[in-house]
Amino acid sequence: MELPKFVANVLKHLEEAGHEAWCVGGCVRDSLMGREPGDWDVTTSALPEETMAIFKGRAFPTGLRHGTVTVRSGADTSVEVTTYRVDGVYRDHRRPESVSFTRSLEEDLARRDFTVNAMAFNIQGELRDPFGGRQDLTDGVLRCVGDPDRRFQEDALRILRGMRFAAVLGLDEEYETDCAMDRNAGLLRDIAPERIQIELTKLLCGKNAGWVLENHPQIVGVFWPEILPMIDFDQRNVHHCHDVWRHSLAALMNTPPFPELRTAALLHDIGKPASFTLDENGVGHFYGHGKVSTALADDMLRRLKFSNAFRERTVRLIEWHDREIPRTDKGVRRALRALGEEELRLLLDLKRADNLAQASAYHGRQAEIQLAEEILDRLIEEDACFSLKQLAVNGEDLKALGLKGPAIGRALERLLNLVVDGGLLNERDVLLEALQKKESG
Repeated sequence: MELPKFVANVLKHLEEAGHEAWCVGGCVRDSLMGREPGDWDVTTSALPEETMAIFKGRAFPTGLRHGTVTVRSGADTSVEVTTYRVDGVYRDHRRPESVSFTRSLEEDLARRDFTVNAMAFNIQGELRDPFGGRQDLTDGVLRCVGDPDRRFQEDALRILRGMRFAAVLGLDEEYETDCAMDRNAGLLRDIAPERIQIELTKLLCGKNAGWVLENHPQIVGVFWPEILPMIDFDQRNVHHCHDVWRHSLAALMNTPPFPELRTAALLHDIGKPASFTLDENGVGHFYGHGKVSTALADDMLRRLKFSNAFRERTVRLIEWHDREIPRTDKGVRRALRALGEEELRLLLDLKRADNLAQASAYHGRQAEIQLAEEILDRLIEEDACFSLKQLAVNGEDLKALGLKGPAIGRALERLLNLVVDGGLLNERDVLLEALQKKESG
């Protein structure tokens, strides 16, 4: 395992001062898997004040209560250095009330969540792996360190972290770990919604997200009970070969791993159970489910404290997922006007995935979606006008004609709509002439 120079430098200085120092946790796991670590964490026998003294001027106390010091190792690089520790009692199912420092690496590794995160690597190239994490990586297994019930009762967020690791890293949950996740799911009610949101977003973008969510719907139902009616809900319609929940998971797995898109795919049909009706032939229908899904998803995303931008985009995708976009220049320009290029491309991805998650006999809509995308590509290549900033006139031009205040904005919107609908060419003289006729008329 090759260490970055800035990380090796931190280990070297700690060892030269007479202390043990190891890279630990996710960076070791990712390196063994051939993945690029996002962060490098170091654990050491040095006490926090000793670490501060060794890196004087470059060390900052970012978590002294838990023994953590952040060491800057360049203009834009830093390493978290944490003293070997043993955790005290957990009373809030999130953090220990106290920690005590130890000189034993093994004791420090024993408090960690999963075996694949309980490995350490030093500058001499030695791997310390007392719980078999490397073998579990080789076998593709996610296993708790020690008693899984204890691990999840200490920190309930580990349940979602475990689901995220399974989804992102492609690991299968070991049987006892899997069962303990479900047994302790209710403890997630004690976890801050922001923390749940972060783990859930990463989970949804994992390559095995669909399998993990299908395996643990009741866990998701703790913080999003709205999904529970979807499970095993028979759609009673020849267009569908899955119940509502499995259809949504199939749609999710047919989308690129963009957070808003994956979230929209998961929730796009969440309003179906509440919208279900049967006709006289026993065929199921879901009239108005898009509107119901939009309202439910908006509330669910607010509850987990998603950003306004994330929530609004996700909700718009859900709102539009079942809306027909004519495969004409005018139809696609109107969609561009409403959504913009980036969001329209996400919507087409969602529509494609939604259709692929239906019965195969009805996959013919793929050609329609492809045609809409081809029209979109051509319009973008032609620099078609679909936004105010592309319009060949602006507010100053309209002021020169004598318009003032809100009338300027209304006139620009009217001109843009005419251009988008093909009623006017986006040329300055043409637009000004049209406006002058309107004003004089």
